[in-house]
Amino acid sequence: MQIGMIGLGKMGGNMSRRLMKAGHHCVVYARTAKTREALAKDGATAAVSIVDLVKKLGEKPRAVWLMLPAGKVTEEMVEQLSGLLDRDDIIIDGGNSFYKDDIRNAKKLAVKGIRYVDCGTSGGVWGIERGYCMMIGGSKGAVDHLDPIFSALAPGLGDIPRTTGRPKGDPRPEHGYIHAGPAGAGHFVKMVHNGIEYGMMQAYAEGFDILRNKDSKDLAEDKRFTLNLSDIAEVWRRGSVISSWLLDLGAAALAKDPQLKEFSGYVQDSGEGRWTVEAAVEESVPADVITSALYARFRSRQEHTFGERVLSAMRYGFGGHVEGQEPIDPQPKPNNSERHSAVPQAAE
Repeated sequence: MQIGMIGLGKMGGNMSRRLMKAGHHCVVYARTAKTREALAKDGATAAVSIVDLVKKLGEKPRAVWLMLPAGKVTEEMVEQLSGLLDRDDIIIDGGNSFYKDDIRNAKKLAVKGIRYVDCGTSGGVWGIERGYCMMIGGSKGAVDHLDPIFSALAPGLGDIPRTTGRPKGDPRPEHGYIHAGPAGAGHFVKMVHNGIEYGMMQAYAEGFDILRNKDSKDLAEDKRFTLNLSDIAEVWRRGSVISSWLLDLGAAALAKDPQLKEFSGYVQDSGEGRWTVEAAVEESVPADVITSALYARFRSRQEHTFGERVLSAMRYGFGGHVEGQEPIDPQPKPNNSERHSAVPQAAE
């Protein structure tokens, strides 16, 4: 199947490579020629402009996947493509856009007969090997048409044991992707996914901070322990009820440097945690852990604890997020609408 890919950063480039490895044809575009040429060497067709990309998509209906920073950049690209594509063509937003923006974009494009699909994409820099977990919103026809693409990007069954008692039905969730509902549903599920991620990471960070400070001079001398955090992280990975991929990343960082000296503990948020808390308020759902984890990230920008170094190390591990190279805050939402803009960021 042929697909256009706009945005060849941490995830877009590797997603294109994974698709080509599965036999799909990618027409790719990035602003820098060097990035385009690197994908062309791997088998993609490089386009020199958005107009050129659309022209090089010969299969109908055409499908264009956006892997761009959420907010203004994505909004402008959707607008540009809406003037170039034809009825029944499909735009897929695979970034971290706000789900209410998806609903609005889908309605706007429907007037021209262009279909819109939102895809919350999780997998970070490791997705090219592990596959990408995808939460998809859009019409059944559009999502079904794109199934060969989603199937190639997804992890597949792998060696994860099947859930006991799960009723037979849609096989896609077991393969790592789901049609969550209409436009907006995919990014809404991904938004909550990232909110949960915030809480999990904060719990690990606080736990390791407690362990590290057990040798504090504020404690009685006979109550102090000097604990090997690298070994503790490693043993928790094996048979423990709190084992996870996030713990794997933390363990790898601690094995490399038990003091995490290369991390300051400055922890950014990409927008989804805030939006999850906003959704909880709208639905009157208590979200104590996620809210506290979000506030902990705010506080991390003022002073840094060892736990925040753990958080920063895990973020670097799964998404390549480098301290000091991200905008300070997500862009504020406009006062006159429900539109939200996210900080330019790789998907968490």
